[in-house]
Amino acid sequence: MASTMTNAAPAVATPDDGPIYIDTQHDDMVHDSQLDYYGCKLATSSSDRTVKIYDVSGNSYTHTATLEGHEGPVWEISWSHPKFGVVLASCSFDGSVLIHRESRPREWTLIHAARNLHESSVNGVEFCPHEFGLIAAAASSDGKVSVLTHREDDTWSVEYITDNSLGVNSVSWAPYAAYSNSSKEENDEAAAVASPQQRLVTGGCDNSIRFWTKSIVSGQWEEDSAPVGKGVVHTDWVRDVAWAPSVVLGMNIVASCSEDRCVIIWTQTGGPEETWEPKLLNRFDAPVWRLSWSVTGSILAVSSGDSTVTLWKQNLDGDWSQVSTVQDVPGTSASG
Repeated sequence: MASTMTNAAPAVATPDDGPIYIDTQHDDMVHDSQLDYYGCKLATSSSDRTVKIYDVSGNSYTHTATLEGHEGPVWEISWSHPKFGVVLASCSFDGSVLIHRESRPREWTLIHAARNLHESSVNGVEFCPHEFGLIAAAASSDGKVSVLTHREDDTWSVEYITDNSLGVNSVSWAPYAAYSNSSKEENDEAAAVASPQQRLVTGGCDNSIRFWTKSIVSGQWEEDSAPVGKGVVHTDWVRDVAWAPSVVLGMNIVASCSEDRCVIIWTQTGGPEETWEPKLLNRFDAPVWRLSWSVTGSILAVSSGDSTVTLWKQNLDGDWSQVSTVQDVPGTSASG
């Protein structure tokens, strides 16, 4: 991947304490923006086939690099944990995932080009919890999820999960400690069940979410056996899924959003075999495109097609309420 460095002077995003708006200088629609682990670097991806990198400090930002190499719109990006260095994955309509590392400040190197990884558009990519290693999952319109794993000899292996024939729009990893101490039993069998396993949730064009687990016994990816409740369901494509950080022992929470304008919160309490119970968070005025949890897992950000980002928090009684709204600037879209 080619990278273009820039020595631009820092720009001040906003003079007050409100939202920071960044003029990305992309030539087309921006689809994704992600802050790194420390919140000091921002990456954006666009239909102009590039990824732009910014250093962010307070209310100022500096454009430091433009990454090129994709042959189609770049839908999504994901930062790895800093223990692996400054590493960024991007996925594109061109069926590829590119992984790049900042080798020196403002100098980026393509460390893996998974071209033709899928037969169709790659819609989502995300690095897994760092405890498992440098591993990224990618969701594609060809109905499969690929799992790219960095090996000790500096090569990459790939595994495929066949999800659904209509296509997969999004993928999200379970936290490393998602099922730690979920069982009160102190025997070997319970400990084996609760030992950390790689787990994924996917959102598809079949209006469904699916849970996948990498078996400790076989080493293969298998669809999770836990039942998924049907009390509330999506009636259109699921555009994004987000597994919340682990906060309460024995409880896991996943959010999903859809073109049906709904966000559903799925809660599993008691252990990995318990039912994922759905609850409608809200029905919005436009299709809902993206979801993002706060680091503590207490606040959910929802990006909808009416150029609005809303923040939601769960009350003590279990209901969800809106705590804030961020209106987008005119002429832009919140669909990224």
